[in-house]
Amino acid sequence: MTSSSHRILQIARLPLPALNTDLSSAYDVVNLAEQGDKAAFLAEHGASFDAVVTSAALGLKADVIAALPNLKVVSSFGVGYDALDLPALQARGIPVGYTPGVLNECVADLAFALLMDVSRAVSACDRFVRRGDWSRGGFPLQTKVSGKRVGIVGMGRIGQAVAQRAAGFDMEVAYHNRRPAEGSSLRYVDSLVELARWCDFLVLTVSGGADTRHLIDAGVLEALGPKGFLINVARGTVVDEAALVSALADKRIAGAGLDVFDKEPAVPEALFALDNVVLTAHVASATWETRRAMGDLVLDNLSMFFEGGQVKVAVPGTQPAATA
Repeated sequence: MTSSSHRILQIARLPLPALNTDLSSAYDVVNLAEQGDKAAFLAEHGASFDAVVTSAALGLKADVIAALPNLKVVSSFGVGYDALDLPALQARGIPVGYTPGVLNECVADLAFALLMDVSRAVSACDRFVRRGDWSRGGFPLQTKVSGKRVGIVGMGRIGQAVAQRAAGFDMEVAYHNRRPAEGSSLRYVDSLVELARWCDFLVLTVSGGADTRHLIDAGVLEALGPKGFLINVARGTVVDEAALVSALADKRIAGAGLDVFDKEPAVPEALFALDNVVLTAHVASATWETRRAMGDLVLDNLSMFFEGGQVKVAVPGTQPAATA
């Protein structure tokens, strides 16, 4: 039982059992996913909730927000916020906490793991050995990583962590943003097509949302070319998936390492038979250490808001001004 006076609507269970337990221990929590008729439940009980806990994958829709007249704060598990209806929340001055920073290293680790895997065909070679093909001949030559060129799309915290790893492999790094990153000494390329044409590996760490939907289109893939690799640990929506499948199948790009997809968990079946693509299940931040740190920040965002009126880490544009 909890002694808290705050009632929290949890959109669904989060991918960290300890966090679900901690939330229930600290607050009066109701799981919306467990309600048979969600609309009817919200119509009857929506006014009793002053907080929402959700995730980057689950998001928060405008109709749910509208059904919560006393909503004061949202705490989201994850770094993406394109699935949250921010205009609806901002219109009511509701701060939104999220969990950036604590997952930078793990996401960058996986980006580099995908880069290494697809360029050296680690997963494909594993399948080659398991099938018994080695007894019939050697595995084909693959692509060196050290000393190559990395183009990073989105030079935020994660992009910077990818650049640090690339430096350890003596790789040349350039990046594309809407504008040059403040304080960065790396080469800025204002044309995404030019960056793709220049690099050997195009790594996506840019935010999702309407502004970046299909940012990587057929033209960018054409510029990346038959010796270039695409690595996506950003959002599936950033890539024109049909154009990517076609480019991979026709070998108009060398390969891809993909942790995210347009309509997760659905993955284009055409990719399954291709050895020049490595697929993971949106697991870039999925380590015990990082998920625990994310969970702690979800809790901190709630407790700091209830104590002082501001979340610890807010989605840009959602934090109210501090009061004296």
